[in-house]
Amino acid sequence: MRCVLVINPAAGGGLSAKVVGELVGHLRGVCDVKTVLAADARGTADAAKRAVADGADVLAVVGGDGVAHLAVQACTESATALALIPAGTGNDLARGLGVPRDPVAAARAVAEALRAGERRRIDLGKVAGGGWFATVLCAGFDSRVNARANRMRWPRGQRRYDLAVVRELLGLRPMPLRVETDAGTTELIATLVAVGNTACYGGGIPVCPDADAADGLLDLTVVGEVTRRDLVRILPSLRTGRHVEHPAVLTLRAQRVRLGGENGWMAYADGEPQARLPLSMRCVPGALTVVGS
Repeated sequence: MRCVLVINPAAGGGLSAKVVGELVGHLRGVCDVKTVLAADARGTADAAKRAVADGADVLAVVGGDGVAHLAVQACTESATALALIPAGTGNDLARGLGVPRDPVAAARAVAEALRAGERRRIDLGKVAGGGWFATVLCAGFDSRVNARANRMRWPRGQRRYDLAVVRELLGLRPMPLRVETDAGTTELIATLVAVGNTACYGGGIPVCPDADAADGLLDLTVVGEVTRRDLVRILPSLRTGRHVEHPAVLTLRAQRVRLGGENGWMAYADGEPQARLPLSMRCVPGALTVVGS
């Protein structure tokens, strides 16, 4: 079995570079491993595409959700299975797939899964005219939080998202939004919209708490027009998924979604910028093979 291991040495403040020896050791017990160090996003994307083009059985990536997003673009609808070893800030795709958060433990789990031949297929979201997303596509308040968090270098981890939330609250601006699904069209003034293939974004926030990456559907969470005070009251419940019980929150489930809005709506998917609305997307069942049960 041939495995290409792509490592972002800077991920997690250099965490992946510190444990690379142990990672390779676990994987070499079951695979012929080729290790590639990728200094930036372009290097990671190129290495991932090259691994798939060369027919690697497994592409294992070490890093955060940005690295995972690039690997998804390469592995989708191919014969190469993706293995995630989390070493980033959010690690939401790894969380959604049940991968251990410790990179050494994750590498051990990947090696055990490969030894046992455990692989499964998961759904992905596909943006019309764009790329794939594995976790959540969002727009509005949450995408602005994402953008701010991406620009910040301090603090690390979940506190970065929390601080970004506080700063974005000061400029809260609900705007007109149109949501079209298989069931019909809804037009409203909204604060944010999230379309989930898996449940979490922002380092473990279950914005679409019932999303299932194996049900052939995308879950939508739309927060309608709320005041800054109302949103402050809703935000703590995001940590538990109980925000969907608030009367200002609309939830939907659909195979195809189209979002339309004014120029202020910028979409992010898997934490990466996409485009301004309008955007159309669909769920593609079983588009990606991942290592694990």
